[in-house]
Amino acid sequence: MSRDKTDEIIIEMLKKDSRQSFVEIGEKLGLSESAVRRRVKNLTDAGTIKKFTIETGDVNSTSAIILISVDSSTDTSKVSAKLSKLRGVHTVFEITGQYDIATIIRAPTIADINVCIDELRKVPGVFDTNTVIILRTVT
Repeated sequence: MSRDKTDEIIIEMLKKDSRQSFVEIGEKLGLSESAVRRRVKNLTDAGTIKKFTIETGDVNSTSAIILISVDSSTDTSKVSAKLSKLRGVHTVFEITGQYDIATIIRAPTIADINVCIDELRKVPGVFDTNTVIILRTVT
């Protein structure tokens, strides 16, 4: 499926606020609700939009960056897929350099972060980890 400029605008609008109704999006773009609904369905069916989700604020949570080395006999993408399903894992990046994967994990407390790290280390193929606790986010 080829995307056009309108599809790109719809995607950007949903990234900013996925709670917007199709009616609201349509009004902003001069489209009917059904046209927006059809475009979003097509984008979802094509795999361009994988899921709709929410992101909670970080005010009452602790975050950490976990750098992970993967055993050389293990497929990194399989490890990444398993990591992305773990509780507390917010984002998974496959990276270059000394480590193969970087993850961002979030949990209410440092103790909960530690539980997440313990679970992460049990994933087959995880060889070594290095954890960095995020003290403050500067925007």
